Amino acid sequence: MSVLIRQAVPEDAPEIYEMIRALAEYENEENSVKVSAEDLREQMQLSERPFECLLAIQNGVACGFALYFYTYSTWEGSRSLYLEDLFVYPTARGTGAGAALMTALATIAQENQCRRFEWSVLDWNSPAINFYERLGAEPVSGWTRYRMEGDTLRNFARDKATTNTTSDRRQAKRA
Repeated sequence: MSVLIRQAVPEDAPEIYEMIRALAEYENEENSVKVSAEDLREQMQLSERPFECLLAIQNGVACGFALYFYTYSTWEGSRSLYLEDLFVYPTARGTGAGAALMTALATIAQENQCRRFEWSVLDWNSPAINFYERLGAEPVSGWTRYRMEGDTLRNFARDKATTNTTSDRRQAKRA
């Protein structure tokens, strides 16, 4: 079965959303999805899109997606391509759709002078880990990923903003 890879367009937002929901279900995080199909559509219409997305198409139907964006490596002094999510419906796994998406991403990274192509994988997801290692990818040891979100992020930003404003006023009085 041949796989076509193409860039997603705003009209693909409902299909992308359904795959995001299926990915969340696979990861037992169904209640964590906050984005809507309309959010995705609106973001994909922006002149500076926050993400790019590839679709894997088999028999005219989307069977997988790869959502990515660019980061910057200060040590490399260049852009990096970061894969946020890769998902292929279970019925299409083993057909080459995932490998085709990864190959397309590696090509995009090379075309955009990215020195790195990176992603994270859940430590319990051995099928994904095995897939990535079969492609030649290696885990990055020595790094632990951190995150702030929700109330923690809001409270930290608010508390630091208050601290910085107070500090700025003190410095202004001294001057």
